[in-house]
Amino acid sequence: MAIGKVEVNNLNLGQGGIPEIERHLLFIGTTEKAELQGKVTRVSSMTNLDEVVGDDALGINLKAAQLNGKQNWTAAIYGLTGEETWAQAVDTANKTDSFEGIVIIDETISANGFNDMQAKHSELVSKLGRWVFFLAAVPGIDVQAQTWSAYETAMLALVKDVAANMVVPVPQLHGNNVGVLAGRLCDRSVTVADTPMRVATGAVLGLGEPPVDSAGKELEMSTLGTLANARYSVPQWYADYEGVYWADAMTLEAKGGDYQFIEYVRPVHKLNRRVRVKAIRRIGDKILNSTPASIEMNRQYFSGDMRLMSKTTEIGGITFPGEIMPPREQDVTIQWMTKTKVIIGLMVRPHNCPKHIVVNIALDLSNPAEA
Repeated sequence: MAIGKVEVNNLNLGQGGIPEIERHLLFIGTTEKAELQGKVTRVSSMTNLDEVVGDDALGINLKAAQLNGKQNWTAAIYGLTGEETWAQAVDTANKTDSFEGIVIIDETISANGFNDMQAKHSELVSKLGRWVFFLAAVPGIDVQAQTWSAYETAMLALVKDVAANMVVPVPQLHGNNVGVLAGRLCDRSVTVADTPMRVATGAVLGLGEPPVDSAGKELEMSTLGTLANARYSVPQWYADYEGVYWADAMTLEAKGGDYQFIEYVRPVHKLNRRVRVKAIRRIGDKILNSTPASIEMNRQYFSGDMRLMSKTTEIGGITFPGEIMPPREQDVTIQWMTKTKVIIGLMVRPHNCPKHIVVNIALDLSNPAEA
């Protein structure tokens, strides 16, 4: 070489964070509020919703979500005029924003509605690489015409044979149930892997008036149990324990499926979003190759988010678990299929969660009488 040369390059190793969209939901519903129609309106815990929404179902449920979402809650609203469908609203909103979940306020009254939501989820994954779940409002009881028995029969028929594991149906028994659940799922005092059943999260806030049937009979836990067994997400309470809480948020998963509960769906979706970005950054980069050194380095690279999600915190000697369990060596695999195609395998392990607690108490009468 005739003369010396020096080059200095700044390398981008992709070590930055990825914007979080968890706990950010899109609320879609019919409204006469012209300012909300046909566009995305963004709101937060600081927004005075009395000035933004109306007294319709969309507004009532949004206020319940804000109340139960608590600190740093955010959401988006898309108002429908009646001419535009919720599916069109989802497409329009996703042109500018990303959401963890979508709340359909207009009540779903047929199985086709659930199937359409499942199809829209698949479409968003295929076209945009975006994973969402749906909270679908379904009718509450017709006070004028239905007894609780008749209502139970109608609700069981509505979800019969439906397989839609990204859809959580929520009966509007109190008028704002889907908003209450949507807010509870966004409470930042718990993780996205926590069930809304968690009593330590606190009682639900702002739930509407308790419903009665056509005979004036109040809602009982027996009816809520029937609905929950049919895969509806409902409130619940405990005798001699103050407050109203929530049951599980069950999806319309088929029998035996892995995603029967929303607390299994959410952490997997969270990992999906992060790993997708990491995989994109490896396209055409020979840092990922079939040598043992590269495979080991990339096992650490692709499992990084799993390790972050598994981190625990400790307060006063009490350990609060992370969103998933720490990954084991066998939970991350890299397999080369051809010279250009590689398959990354990640196994996510949720923590156990007590939802049925049995306490056995016995007497010990073996102590001898005092001398």
